[in-house]
Amino acid sequence: PQDCAPGEALSQTQPFPVAPPPLVPNTVRPKDAFGVTWFDKRFCEQAIRSLRAEGLYTPPTEQGTLFLPFTGGGGNWGGPAYDPARNLLVVNMSNFAHRIQLIPEADVERIDETFHDSEVSPQKGAPFGMRRDVLISPLGLPCNPPPWGVLAAIDLSDGRIVWRRPLGTTEQLAGGLALPLGTPTLGGPAITAGGVVFIGATLDHYLRAFDVETGEELWKGRLPTTGTATPMTYMWKGKQYVAIFSGGYANVDTKPGDELVAFALPEE
Repeated sequence: PQDCAPGEALSQTQPFPVAPPPLVPNTVRPKDAFGVTWFDKRFCEQAIRSLRAEGLYTPPTEQGTLFLPFTGGGGNWGGPAYDPARNLLVVNMSNFAHRIQLIPEADVERIDETFHDSEVSPQKGAPFGMRRDVLISPLGLPCNPPPWGVLAAIDLSDGRIVWRRPLGTTEQLAGGLALPLGTPTLGGPAITAGGVVFIGATLDHYLRAFDVETGEELWKGRLPTTGTATPMTYMWKGKQYVAIFSGGYANVDTKPGDELVAFALPEE
């Protein structure tokens, strides 16, 4: 198409919804790279600039391709929850970037030994293998701007985002410093008939409750480790409970666990 921006012709061949707008970004510019110091911000800026990045549907390349959101989200882990009384869809999302690079088949084994912290995969029968890793700074923080985990409610009558807020803190990722920047999320929300959203999913050790209409955080309960699962709610002997499995997550440096934790809801 005439006068199109880089990547625009590519995007016009793919379906994009009219509403809602993206709940987490799908592009990041080098100048927007995140960093807590000049050094790591500069590192991330150069890393982003070095990758092919034309938005969604940019194919993997030998140069290296920026995937945002990464293959663990957006909103594809855990699933959303629906509130029929208010016609709201509540969905949690991750906002990290992946670097995905094609590797000539003959180099896969050498690259696997060199980049042992990356995911390196042979693709049997194909001329290329793949290297995939989260795009992070030397300080271990994501190169794209926060929030890195998001919870949002969408009005399904018109696609409007009713509220959107960071989900999770850096408490377990930054030595106890609980910055409200969000974390990757693994596990979906559950909504009660009383209009309360319960969700674990984050990489800090909490089950949280939010007001479904406003997104206000109402409560959080400490877990033995991460609750990377979807909670359930049930009645027993006339009292309502919410339960979640707290087991940690092996692919992230979190404390392993094997506990099912239940909280009683207060009497109205």
